[in-house]
Amino acid sequence: MKHGYTNSTVGDGALVVKCYEGPEAAFRLSTESRYLRRLRGRLPVPRVHQVTSTSLTTRFVSGSHGQDLLDEGRAVEVLTECGRILARIHRLGIVHGDYGPQNMLFHPATFETTAILDWEWAHPGRPIEDLAWCEWIVRSHHPEHVPLLPHFFAAYGGEVPPWPERQAAMTARCKSLIDFCARWEPGGGGEQLWHDRLATTAAWAE
Repeated sequence: MKHGYTNSTVGDGALVVKCYEGPEAAFRLSTESRYLRRLRGRLPVPRVHQVTSTSLTTRFVSGSHGQDLLDEGRAVEVLTECGRILARIHRLGIVHGDYGPQNMLFHPATFETTAILDWEWAHPGRPIEDLAWCEWIVRSHHPEHVPLLPHFFAAYGGEVPPWPERQAAMTARCKSLIDFCARWEPGGGGEQLWHDRLATTAAWAE
């Protein structure tokens, strides 16, 4: 899959098979399958088809990938929808853990969410984790759209945590991913990548 990073994901147009790799693979598989079943009918998530000891198979969901739409100049629509959907997630008392346009599919005409993907990091937690990480995705991968982030926060509603708190949440997540990569492949490219991203994130100004 074009936008897959941590795990191996393949599909045939009817089903999507996700194989989990790295530390705590079994736990992350269990987390994702549990949340997908729990949220079915409450949020737009793929339907679970089969679970094995190493993989999760879900029904294919059509839609345009959020990052592709950002690249196509649809940032206002995508970020607004990201904010609206995140508010729905948080009203259920859930933190997605890797939230942002990189894990969302959208209807290509209406830009409504057709699927929220990759629930392996989901947990009860603080809403700022998801708010900050969605912002981090935009700042890191789509910096030209940073001026449009107010559309995301406005659609989410409520008070936006101040920049120092959002930045601290971003750096905390970067550090957790450094640890993840270090346990997976000590001294490898992933560990260095996240060290570099941590330094970049810590140097940002609002």
